[in-house]
Amino acid sequence: MTIDQLITLLDSLPGTLRLSPTPGDPAYPEISWGDSFVYYAPNAEIPTATQPFATIVTKDYPDDNSSNLNRPNTFRLNIHAGKDAFTTHLGYPPRESSAHPTDPSALDTLIPHPTYAGAGWLAVLNPGPRTEPVIDELLRMAYDRARARYARNR
Repeated sequence: MTIDQLITLLDSLPGTLRLSPTPGDPAYPEISWGDSFVYYAPNAEIPTATQPFATIVTKDYPDDNSSNLNRPNTFRLNIHAGKDAFTTHLGYPPRESSAHPTDPSALDTLIPHPTYAGAGWLAVLNPGPRTEPVIDELLRMAYDRARARYARNR
């Protein structure tokens, strides 16, 4: 899957708000330029008390560089899957991630998020044939969880 295909899928989910800061955008820090952050926000306002349910990052961040995203044509899809989906897909709970070493730079492989695995985040670098079938399922689950969280907080 390409970044554009992922964005098309995410934008098709009703009530989503995608922030994709572009180079030179003074409203967002430079490090975020070129990345996408997807929220459930049916009122089209940036939520202040919640994290996105999915992100697409195109470069290493200072505290998150183990995926080696600075390689050409490499990006990482991050999905706030939650504890149950994390456990179902990886075979162990998020809190046990450090006991199950994975290669955070492996392409087309479902992995615990290198930084946020403990919070139930999964990740895939350059989703392809091996992970594409599960990506749609996980994104829709994360979306449903974000919608439910939004409803509870109202």
